[in-house]
Amino acid sequence: MARERATALLVDLDGVLRRWDPAVAAGVEREYDLPSGVLTEIATQWGRLQPVLTGQVSHADWVSSVVDALAESVGSPERARAAVEQWQRYRGEVDPEVLAFVREVRAAGVPVGLATNAADVLDTDLAELGLVGELDVVVNSSVVGVHKPAKEYFQAACVALRTPPARVLFVDDEDWAIRGARAAGLSAYRWDGPAGLRYLRAALAS
Repeated sequence: MARERATALLVDLDGVLRRWDPAVAAGVEREYDLPSGVLTEIATQWGRLQPVLTGQVSHADWVSSVVDALAESVGSPERARAAVEQWQRYRGEVDPEVLAFVREVRAAGVPVGLATNAADVLDTDLAELGLVGELDVVVNSSVVGVHKPAKEYFQAACVALRTPPARVLFVDDEDWAIRGARAAGLSAYRWDGPAGLRYLRAALAS
């Protein structure tokens, strides 16, 4: 049995609409004589990351915990704080092709939501990236209180879009998020770059 045509689009932020240049973190690590990859390794340790993504702690508290862990690792609180603060000043870059697609979809009357595991600085990030007003709804895990790939997260996103799950097309660059969306009843497409836009246009076509 064929699926219903999608009438709403849900897109991930990091890895889809926003890109991160790995050279930035690498440059900070070289400047402060830190082991390669240590910033991302410490920052994304799940026991540290999960509370900030569900709103249990603030972004500022999470940054402090990263500084503390890095200081313990390198033996210099001052160097750790300076490095993390410099690293955090970089907030990524918008993918212009994805943004153009979002605008195209919205112009055609299809609502577009942002579905992201993020901290309480998301609104500030969206403003800095020039994305305010570019999306119909923003579903932030730290506001919802659960994160992708939980079924409850996707249910909240569909409610925000005022669209049943079977009518929502979700785009993400992570397999675990795709699996979670499908388990919640959404259509889902694994993003691997702008070549996928042709498929997405077809999936949303009348």
